[in-house]
Amino acid sequence: MKDDAVQPDDGVGLRRLWAPWRMQYIHRPKKGGCFLCEAFSSQDDRSQLILYRGNSCGVILNRYPYNNGHLMIAPYRHVPDLDAMNPEERHEMIDLLSRSIQVLRRTMSAEGFNAGLNLGECAGAGLPGHVHLHLVPRWTGDTNFMPVVGGTKVIPQSLDDLWQQLHPAFVS
Repeated sequence: MKDDAVQPDDGVGLRRLWAPWRMQYIHRPKKGGCFLCEAFSSQDDRSQLILYRGNSCGVILNRYPYNNGHLMIAPYRHVPDLDAMNPEERHEMIDLLSRSIQVLRRTMSAEGFNAGLNLGECAGAGLPGHVHLHLVPRWTGDTNFMPVVGGTKVIPQSLDDLWQQLHPAFVS
């Protein structure tokens, strides 16, 4: 088997995607608790990668991004799904989605976006108890939602540098 990130079609339409950079996420120590609740309870937005705090929801960078600029929008309350959110939280989540798109277009020249919710563990929710909305900026030629370019996905910017770039745009 070739050591490429994407294997060619196996004859029945199945391609294999190899994303070894995700192993850091998979094998990270499981602390228990909720990383979103922990982040939002902190006063150190920079170390927690919090870009913006609204009244009931916040915007935070994803520590294990699919693309540079991948962020999440979540309520401060630990609730599992949209039905458990109150109207203010649902409204603010969508407002912050719109604001985040504007910021990413302006600061990173993003050309498109994938936005989505993984509701439930079987749907891919890595944190099934705290609903959060993913926003992944996209550019022409960056492949698909699970991007792999040239055999390896390269995230060209550190999370700290990205926070420094985006945070001022959220608070202005």
